[in-house]
Amino acid sequence: MTEPVQTPQVFPTRVFSGIQPSGSLTLGNYLGALKRFAQKQNEGIETLYCVVDLHAITVWQEPAKLRQQTREIAAAFIASGIDPKKSVLFNQSQVSAHAELAWVLNCVARIGWMYRMTQFKDKAGANSENSSLGLLAYPSLMAADILAYKTTHVPVGEDQKQHLELTRDIANKFNHDYGVKFFPVPEPLIEGAATRVMSLRDGTKKMSKSDPSDASRINLTDDADTIAKKIRKAKTDPEPLPESVEGLDGRPDAKNLVNIYAALADLTPAQVMAQYAGAQFGTFKPALADLAVEKLGPITAEMNRLMAEPDEIDAILGRGAERADAIARPIFDDVKDIVGMIRSRQV
Repeated sequence: MTEPVQTPQVFPTRVFSGIQPSGSLTLGNYLGALKRFAQKQNEGIETLYCVVDLHAITVWQEPAKLRQQTREIAAAFIASGIDPKKSVLFNQSQVSAHAELAWVLNCVARIGWMYRMTQFKDKAGANSENSSLGLLAYPSLMAADILAYKTTHVPVGEDQKQHLELTRDIANKFNHDYGVKFFPVPEPLIEGAATRVMSLRDGTKKMSKSDPSDASRINLTDDADTIAKKIRKAKTDPEPLPESVEGLDGRPDAKNLVNIYAALADLTPAQVMAQYAGAQFGTFKPALADLAVEKLGPITAEMNRLMAEPDEIDAILGRGAERADAIARPIFDDVKDIVGMIRSRQV
């Protein structure tokens, strides 16, 4: 009889994050996630980045479009600086441990926890009874994504903090229920001035790939002319830029553009203010547009190159899935032992 595996409480640092293939990625995704991901892989820690296609089908997806968008997200990862040799880059559905562990965690998590998730309430709306079961259980699958690799740190935006808290609760409950110290309790990584990039049409709302207005966002697939046009038409106010960051309080649209400039230029907002204090937006917007085109142009070009070679993307994802499975499979085998499942063993 195999005894439950007792794993030490000290876990090696491992970062995991995923992006859903549902719509083109935006400047917000780049500044808030992809740029940070590329930096993180050079810090001497293990990094795993995933296109979470299982999450995407919690709402209806046209199959051919899902395949296309999965490749596009992978291309965006690579074009933004993710090196598939340094980081593990793969799509979720190729590593079965995600779905297998999700079922075990479904049996650990409580239904009430799922109903409290604000994202389910937002997506399901008033007619939640007609939502898919997958949409309700989405946070449990997210917990499996993270715990399948004994992840210690997860880069998250403000809108995902609740899901990470749930992952922590599930990890603690699994450890408690089975009397083990098996799963780490992952910590959030929230970094940078522009981790939450706002809409170009409303500085109080997050820039989103699902916003009905394409003018509200800069897509990573936008060409230079489109980027410049969107920034030129971005909502602002009639006042010039202030001399200090504090002067941006109560001016969400102005603050958003300053934060975007700062993040693209690797400056602090205060440094941007020192450079542009007193400037009108007629001066600042063209400078921001030039900077955005300079930084995003090479990313768009590399994405276009990769998308013209889908077999190359598929091969990269396949190799990444093999590496991911090599990490996750032994961990899930240990989960089976802990839970009391009989598994096949090579003699």
